[in-house]
Amino acid sequence: MSDELNYAIYLSYKDLPSCLKQCFLHFSLKPKKSELSLGEIVSMWICEGLLQGGSTSLEEEGKRNYKELILRNLIEIDPSFPSQLICNMHDVIRSFAQFMARDETLVVHNGDTAKENLKSSNFLRLSVETKGVGSDEFEWIYLREQKLLRSLILTGNLKSQPGDSLTYFPSLRLLHIESANIAALVESMYQLKHLRYLALKRTDVCRLPENIHEMKFLQHINLEGCESFMKIPDSIIKLQGLRYLDMDDTRVSSIPRGFRALTNLTSLFGFPAYIDGDWCSLEELGSLSQLNELSIRSLENVSSALLSAKARLNAKKQLISLGLKCDGRVGDGLVQGEVSESKEEEQIIEAVFNVLCPHPCIEQINIERYFGRRLPGWMACTAMVPLESLKILALEHLPCCTQLPDGLCRLPYLEWIKVDGAPVIKCIGPEFVQQYNQLHRPSSQLAATFPRLQKLELHGMEEWEEWVWETEVKAMPLLEELCISGCKLGRMPPGLMSHAMALKKLEIWNVQGLHSLENFVSVVELDLYDIPELGKISNLPKLQKLQIKYCPKLETLKDMDALRRLELRVSPWEYQLPVYLQTVKPSHLLLTCNLAVLTFMAEGESSSEWGKFNHIKQVEAYAEDGQDEKKWHVLYTSESCNIQTNIHQAWRSGEVLPTCAKRSWVRTSLSALHFAGGRLVEEED
Repeated sequence: MSDELNYAIYLSYKDLPSCLKQCFLHFSLKPKKSELSLGEIVSMWICEGLLQGGSTSLEEEGKRNYKELILRNLIEIDPSFPSQLICNMHDVIRSFAQFMARDETLVVHNGDTAKENLKSSNFLRLSVETKGVGSDEFEWIYLREQKLLRSLILTGNLKSQPGDSLTYFPSLRLLHIESANIAALVESMYQLKHLRYLALKRTDVCRLPENIHEMKFLQHINLEGCESFMKIPDSIIKLQGLRYLDMDDTRVSSIPRGFRALTNLTSLFGFPAYIDGDWCSLEELGSLSQLNELSIRSLENVSSALLSAKARLNAKKQLISLGLKCDGRVGDGLVQGEVSESKEEEQIIEAVFNVLCPHPCIEQINIERYFGRRLPGWMACTAMVPLESLKILALEHLPCCTQLPDGLCRLPYLEWIKVDGAPVIKCIGPEFVQQYNQLHRPSSQLAATFPRLQKLELHGMEEWEEWVWETEVKAMPLLEELCISGCKLGRMPPGLMSHAMALKKLEIWNVQGLHSLENFVSVVELDLYDIPELGKISNLPKLQKLQIKYCPKLETLKDMDALRRLELRVSPWEYQLPVYLQTVKPSHLLLTCNLAVLTFMAEGESSSEWGKFNHIKQVEAYAEDGQDEKKWHVLYTSESCNIQTNIHQAWRSGEVLPTCAKRSWVRTSLSALHFAGGRLVEEED
C-alpha cells in the first residue's frame, strides 16, 4: 500500500462485513460535485446487486448500510441537508477506496486523464467528472474499447456526436449521466438489455425510446431537471420491475393510463395531476401500496376533493416522504397574496389538500406553491390523527397563507422546519410554540414544545413583524441552527434567548426592523447581512465566528470574549473603519472595504485608522476592484507590527494614486455628491 494512504482506514475497511465493503467501494464512484440522495445511492447498490434483501426490503437494507458507513466515519453528512439525506466522502478516504478497487474501477476528474488511463485497461466501473470552468471535455469515443463496463457515471462537458452509441457496453447495468448533452445516444438505449439503473439528470434528452419495455430489467429511471423532456413512453407500464421514477423539473404533463400496474414502485417524484374527461391521473396512485417516497405536482388541475381522495394517501403505510405542489397558475409575480384565483378556486384547492392526508407514519412533508389561505386541516392541532412521526417539514411559496400551522409544536420527532415565501404572515404567535392542552398549567409544569427541533429556517416572510414567545413558554431545547431572512422583524423573542440553549449558529439576512442582538449565550457562529437598523450586538460569550456585511448603523460590539474570527464587509461609501473594532479582540480579521480605507490602513501608525486594528493578531484586508476582490491588499500581524501591502508598488505603475493625492480624493468623496430636485448639490461632510 502507498505510504500516502492511511493505514487506519485499512483497519476500518477490513472490519467491514463483505456486503458493506462493496457498498463502501461503490460510494467512492460518486462525483464530488454531485448531490446524490440516499435514495439514489441505495438504488445504485440495488441495481449493482450489492444488497441481498432477506427478511427486509432491499431499500431498508440499503438504508441500514448507508447509516452504518456514517457511524463508522467512512462517509460524512452534508449538514446543508436534513436527516442525513446527502453524504460525501473525504478525499483521504476516497483515495483509499479507489486504491482498493483499482483493478476494476477508474475515477477521474479530467478528460485527458481519463483518455490516457482508458488506453491501458478495461474496467468494470468508470466515473468521469469534468464539471467546472476550464475542465477538459470528455469525448464519447474514448469509451469504445471498454466492453466490460457494468457501471458508467459521466458528469459535465461530455461530447457526443451523431453515430455514437451505447451498444459498445453490452454488460452495462448502471448508467448515470448528469449535466451533459447526450440526446444523440437515446436511439441506441433500448439495446442495453441488462440495464437496471438509468439516470439522465439535467441533460438535453427530450424523450426515451418508445420500446423501453424491452429493457426488462430496468428498475430505476431518473429524468430530474431534463427541461426538454415532455412525454413518458406508453410502454413504461410494462416495466414490472420499476422501483424508482423521477420526473421532477421536466415538462411531463401526463402519464399513460394503466400506470397503476407499476406496483413495485417505491419512489415516485414529479407525478403530474391532471383530468381527462371523468378520469383523473391521481386514480393511478391508489393501488401503488409500496411507495416510500412520493411527490405530486400540478394539483391546481384537480377539480374536487372526491378526485384527490382516489390517490388513497392515508392508506399508504410505507410512505415516509410526501411532496404536494401546485404550479401553472401561481406565478413568480405574486405580491402579498394577490392571486388571480377566484374565491371558489381557493376553496377547491383547500379541499383537495385536506383530502391528501398522509398516513401517520409520514416522516417528511414538502408543500409548495399552495395558494389556499389555510394550510391543510391535518396539520393543525385539532387533527384527528396527528403526524407523530414527522421529522422534516418544508413550506415553500405560500402566497396567500395567513398563519403557520398551530399543531407542529406537539410533534415529538420534528427536527427541521423550513418556511420560504409566505409574504402575508405578519405574526408568529403563541399558537406556534405553545401546546393548547398545557395553557392552564403552572409554568413550572409545562413540557418543552418542539422537543427535538434542530433547525428552523424562516425566509421570504416579507410582512413578518412580530414573534411572540415569552420566557415562561419552554420550547426548542435542542435547536442548533436558526436562519431568518427577508422580513421586518423588530426584535428577537425573549423565549428564544431563554430556552434555545443549544443554539450554535444564527444567520440573519435582510431583516429591516431589527435594532439589537443580545443575550444569545450559546451561539458560536453569527452571520449578519444587510440589516440596516442594527445598532448593537452584546453578550455572546461563546461566539467564535462573526460575519458582518452591510450593517451601516452598527456601533456597539461587546461581551464576546471568545471571538476568534471576524469577517467584515463595509459599504463602498464608508471611508473609515467602524469604531466598534476597538472593543473586540478577534484573533483574525478578514476585511473587505474600498480602496480609500485600505490606503489609510497601509499608512500604519501614522494613519487615523491604526488604533482600530493594531491590537488584532492577524489582519487581512482587501479592496474591491470589479470582479477581483483581492487585487489590492493590506496584511498585518500584531506580533511583528509588520504591514505588507501592494498599494505602494502600484503607485509607481500609475494604477493607484499616492497617499497625498488619495487623501485629497477621500475628502472630496466625503463631500457627498447627490441629486436633489434635479440639481447636483454638494453637501459638506
